[in-house]
Amino acid sequence: MTFNPLRERGIPLDKQLRNWRELNVTPTDPDHADPYTRCRIITMNGIEVEAVMFSHHLARHCPDTELKQQLARVRYIEAQQQKAVNWLLPGLASVLETTIAYEQVAVDLTAWVARMEPDPYLQQAYQFGVLEDFDHLYRYANLYEMIEHRKAEKIVDQLTEVMPGRPTYLHHRDPVDNVREPYDRNSTAPISKLHALTIMSAEQQTMNFYMNVGPMYMEPIARQLYQEIGLVEEEHVTHYESLVDPGESWWEMLLNHEYNECYLYHSFMETESDPKVKNIWELHLNMELEHLRLAAELFKKHDGRDPEQVLAPELPAPVTFEPNKGYIRELIATQIDYTTLGTGYVQEAHERFEKMQEAIMGGEKAPSERIIDENRERSGREYRLQTEGEHPVHSLQMQR
Repeated sequence: MTFNPLRERGIPLDKQLRNWRELNVTPTDPDHADPYTRCRIITMNGIEVEAVMFSHHLARHCPDTELKQQLARVRYIEAQQQKAVNWLLPGLASVLETTIAYEQVAVDLTAWVARMEPDPYLQQAYQFGVLEDFDHLYRYANLYEMIEHRKAEKIVDQLTEVMPGRPTYLHHRDPVDNVREPYDRNSTAPISKLHALTIMSAEQQTMNFYMNVGPMYMEPIARQLYQEIGLVEEEHVTHYESLVDPGESWWEMLLNHEYNECYLYHSFMETESDPKVKNIWELHLNMELEHLRLAAELFKKHDGRDPEQVLAPELPAPVTFEPNKGYIRELIATQIDYTTLGTGYVQEAHERFEKMQEAIMGGEKAPSERIIDENRERSGREYRLQTEGEHPVHSLQMQR
């Protein structure tokens, strides 16, 4: 059945405010919840954080008080949605457990988007990024075993493999080489705009999370690993945000944000396995339909165009969290040695890349390499979860 959010009526804005009792959601059970329920929660938290921050940036460039007031009313509801979504995560989970779940999101969401993306250049951007987040999962899983003495399969189940991707120390590139070419807002497929917003938002919340939780650890290697991977996540936000056409007006960007929220809440409502969480997705979808209607009115007034000129006439197929093991193994086998040069990709360590490596490494091993060495020393071997056989790259197979 087709679903066009522009033609659906949601909850009126003045009926959307929730009191403390309504916002006091029951968190999921960390020992029994579907790992992909946790992934959907983390994804929607990133989407809501981006919605709130984008609205703040728009307000800072908006001279009209009445418009600022309307943005503030919607933004407050978005902030309540963000609290309800993020508070579904259980307080029992450690920071490292949540970190590993964040990386599972980055792996399986980005891999799914790469598989579905129709534009070859945009698809390559997602394929490039997913091999780096895949490696981050492996590094954090070894830290988890080393300082909490637990295994990452407790979190990712058997859904996502844990083994080396593109080694993290190779992610440190000259900043100019992290900027990509944007899509063309006039000719790109509507789904491509949604993909770019989704992955940018997910990576942005990961960057924010690591920059804030990293110094909470006492263990030097943990502090250093969060610092290193946190810097890579900044590169990833640069990488993904540059895919968005900067020629979109503020009102077109607002419209795309609200449409994407409708798309994702609808997707997760369709695929959610936890009934309580599904109810929240449905409630928030009905709120977002009204936010989209208001954004569409602003777009018509200030851009002078019909929203259906820039949006898909119906929601695309739902975003689905599912295993991507074979796809990622194929990318590892064929693209692990890629780096970036300008707005493109190369397979050699060019001069600018080597200068950056020398400057940031300072003649020492990166924390991401040392964590594997230290866990081998303590545990007798590094941690991996290889459900589909040996690593596809011979040089990265398990050291015995």
